[in-house]
Amino acid sequence: MNKEISADKIAGSRRHFLASSAFNLGGLAVACLAQQVSQGAEGTKPPLEPQIFDTQPNQPHHAPRAKAMISLWMQGGPSHHDLFDPKPEMTKHDGETYPGELKYDDRANSTSKIFASPWKFAPRGQCGMELSDLIPHTGEIADDITLIRSTHTGVNNHGQSITALNTGRIISGRPSLGSWLTYALGAETRDLPAYLALIDPGQLPVMGTENWSNGWLPALYQGTVIRPQEPRILNLDVPAHLQGAPQARALDFLNRLNQKHLIERPHQNELHARISTYELAAHMQHAAKEALDLSKESKATHQMYGLDDPATKEYGERCLIARRLVERGVRFVQVFTSNQFWDHHSGLTVSLPKACKKVDKPSSALVKDLKQRGLLDETIVHWGGEMGRLPVIENDGAPTKVGRDHNTYGFSMWVAGGGFRAGYTHGATDDFGYKAVENIVNHHDYHATILHLFGLKHEQVTFLRNTQEQTLTDAQECRVVQELLA
Repeated sequence: MNKEISADKIAGSRRHFLASSAFNLGGLAVACLAQQVSQGAEGTKPPLEPQIFDTQPNQPHHAPRAKAMISLWMQGGPSHHDLFDPKPEMTKHDGETYPGELKYDDRANSTSKIFASPWKFAPRGQCGMELSDLIPHTGEIADDITLIRSTHTGVNNHGQSITALNTGRIISGRPSLGSWLTYALGAETRDLPAYLALIDPGQLPVMGTENWSNGWLPALYQGTVIRPQEPRILNLDVPAHLQGAPQARALDFLNRLNQKHLIERPHQNELHARISTYELAAHMQHAAKEALDLSKESKATHQMYGLDDPATKEYGERCLIARRLVERGVRFVQVFTSNQFWDHHSGLTVSLPKACKKVDKPSSALVKDLKQRGLLDETIVHWGGEMGRLPVIENDGAPTKVGRDHNTYGFSMWVAGGGFRAGYTHGATDDFGYKAVENIVNHHDYHATILHLFGLKHEQVTFLRNTQEQTLTDAQECRVVQELLA
């Protein structure tokens, strides 16, 4: 009996709540509608017809300076103090206590003892850009690059900072820069993927496949992985019994089946992407093998990229492949170092020279090679990681054990070609290289500038998702950094 009375009371309470709230909820809806009308706002309507996504070439918003981009991604955080950003104050106060507060990632093993770079800096090129002795080959291209000393993301962990520089926000699941460019501009080749990722043989970078993910863009715009050893793409060779006319008939029949299947499922974007991928795979059987074949390159080219030296051979091969890919119409290429390759919390004096040895000569060769072939003017080359390092010692002890903790508040990267200034140093960090203090370049400024050089207005490259227009810069305050442009 008590349970029945209790149930009646609960039911009555629900009816009372709904009755009394109806006017309040209705008033709230009217108020929201009135606000939209007063602001002239209209909700974005979903398309009435099925959308077809492809990689056909699209016209940019204005005349582009760049047509392709190669991103040399130094995963882990190269130490700007020891490569790109000399600080006399650090040398003057080496070993003393840092005069301020620092944000550590590894507080347990970090100190406040200033750690001046043990390597020398000197002016390079006609422009006089100061660079470390650790990167002599980069010094040879100083007159061709823009060195940005004021990069900033402000998130001190690898994953979030990688995601910010690669997708525009620190949260996972968003499309990468390469996917946005492919979505906006399409491809200039029908025989190769528009977006390729060349991974290191050591290990996938932090965030793994998210580095070349299409996020919530159609699957057609995700990056395609090139393996670090032969065969770099599996199953390119046609079985002997299918070569020639038999394969052509089989592909034609498969295409007719796929198109019939697609007509019955017009809103299945992933199905459309899969069909397009099958078609591309057929073209790649010849085109990819040819593009990845380095035997046709001259001995001088092999030597320029360091293919004759075990220390530089593997990375040099991938840099040379990157040049061959953009030469054949690929839009965006990423060349990764392995997981935490530059994350020198300890052993910096041993590990940093080895890391530089691996990439310095091939990276420089890529810029030189593009330039001598007339491709640098329309190809952006980017070199950098997701962070720099702190100006103090981490893991204090023997000289061979010391390292540096994370720093995303001010660090360096360089860019070349595709409309960037040559022989130019941009921005500055404070006297101890901790925070960017002059002409700061945030990740959203960087993205807006890249899109601009490709002829795109960052706020107009949009994708409708859940009735909301999404962009790479995601309504963040940003600008095209005109000072970086030639």
